[in-house]
Amino acid sequence: IFLAIALLALAVRLPHLGERPMHTDESINAYITGGLLAGEKYHYDPQDRHGPALYLLATLVARLGGANNFSELNEVQLRLSTVLAGTATVLLFGAGVALFGFIPCLVAALLFAFAPLPVYYNRYFIHETLFVAATLGLILTGWRVWQKKSVWSAALAGFCTALMLACKETAVIHVFALGLASAIGWRFQPMRKIPPARIWLAAALTFLVTAVLLFTWGGQNWPALAELFRAIPNFAARAGGQGHEKPFWYYAGLLAGGWSGAAILGLAALGIVRAVRSPRQIFLAVYTLLVFAIYSAIPYKTPWLALNLWLPMAILAGNAVAWLWLGWPKFSARSLMLILIAAVAFLLSHDTRERVFQIPADEINPYAYAHTGEDLLRLPARLEELTQQNTISNPRIAVVAADAWPLPWYLRKFSQAGFWQPGQETGPADFFITTTDVSDRLTAQLKDFRPEYFGARPNVLLILWAPATTNGAMEATPPPGQP
Repeated sequence: IFLAIALLALAVRLPHLGERPMHTDESINAYITGGLLAGEKYHYDPQDRHGPALYLLATLVARLGGANNFSELNEVQLRLSTVLAGTATVLLFGAGVALFGFIPCLVAALLFAFAPLPVYYNRYFIHETLFVAATLGLILTGWRVWQKKSVWSAALAGFCTALMLACKETAVIHVFALGLASAIGWRFQPMRKIPPARIWLAAALTFLVTAVLLFTWGGQNWPALAELFRAIPNFAARAGGQGHEKPFWYYAGLLAGGWSGAAILGLAALGIVRAVRSPRQIFLAVYTLLVFAIYSAIPYKTPWLALNLWLPMAILAGNAVAWLWLGWPKFSARSLMLILIAAVAFLLSHDTRERVFQIPADEINPYAYAHTGEDLLRLPARLEELTQQNTISNPRIAVVAADAWPLPWYLRKFSQAGFWQPGQETGPADFFITTTDVSDRLTAQLKDFRPEYFGARPNVLLILWAPATTNGAMEATPPPGQP
């Protein structure tokens, strides 16, 4: 059953995978992946690049797709890695039946397979999807450690913890929340025997070995371990907001949005009540409340972080459905429940269709955060057209912008594309690309060029400066939205 749901989840995630424009974060991850494909060593950047796990998975998938460097990559090859990780997450719920029950895991798998939030970000080349898969892996293997006292389970738990850290440094939040929730749940267990020392040692050794191998890229970059500790003050500062400040209730509003959000959030709240009444599952309720409170209290907020909250919410919603279904065995009650389930499924399908496929990069989509606009997709094709008009076989393109991303991705086919900060000397070029606030500083160089405007993302315009005289007719193109 769970394999069938996972295959359906894969089928939902694959269509039109390369059509949505690449977000800035996706393009940066793509650039790092491209360097690794070309044989560069991995260097952990504690500033804001996260760990190596996503790049390791992406390089494996991209090589199978035939890519050997940055210029050979495409959107489908990159996003396929997170699609596979999201599909694996759906499949993992089948391993949670012994812990959470069949109906809760079935509902959680269905929600992860078809709900708009997981489908949208599983098609996004960022770290969050793999992180959530590793988190679920830690929950399941950690429970088996307490139940079976197995060294093998402890090793798997250590591996999942290392994989979480190698995805994102926010792993410390989840390990803390899971540890505290497990301790509280343990107090309510009838048999509270702590695993022996060899179990803890197996988990710790596996965690250390896996983390070292990943962060040092198989022993090629040992300074990464020191850099990992330097990441702590960087991410502590970033938690303050740095332009991404949102109110405390941001995630609650995001999860409750759309046609289906309120229904799922209500079911999850009901599931907390059910979980609290079950000593075996009380840790899930505590963990959910803890991560929700921590993420809501941190000023820095982005919508993809809500995927971390969706994981326990989906299981809790399944708890509520199981409670209602088993508690009301009469035919009339279950018939009514089936009608309500069908209604929620319709609402979910509407939200998924709209947010994932109809308006994936639109400003009105709450998941499309500071997203690259579809207008930017015209830029590479226009450059190709202009190079042919000017009979330039290998054009020199000078990009002058304080933040040029995701242009390195869209210019990856042009071998002589260079990037400069405003005020730096670029030298001569066949084409220039600037933002509106720096073009005046290049007046002398641009006097024989004519502008065309492209929307990069909300409230950000890029100007393509092309030679004023071409072999074909050319007029200045006004900015989008102007006659």
